[in-house]
Amino acid sequence: MYKNTYTDISLTQMNELRQQSDSVVVDVRETWEFEEFNEGGINIPLAEIRQQRELLSPFKNIIVLCTNGVRSKVAALDFCRVPEWNEKKIFHLHGGILETE
Repeated sequence: MYKNTYTDISLTQMNELRQQSDSVVVDVRETWEFEEFNEGGINIPLAEIRQQRELLSPFKNIIVLCTNGVRSKVAALDFCRVPEWNEKKIFHLHGGILETE
């Protein structure tokens, strides 16, 4: 059985990848954190990623980020477990947005 995996990427790689029309950036921090500062994309708090997964279905490339990379890694692993998403490419912003400052 094939199991999808995610790829750690840098901020530069994320900014290049997000230019593609089939890519989406998903910020899994809490709403108040996203409102305070964000790198764009859509906000789906980690606790809601399974319920809101359908928002990401149209995209081939899913880039996940959070503050320091911990929550986004959990989300990336969860996305890798979706059998219908084996063809999707999951990316994780290594180090989170703290690395971008």
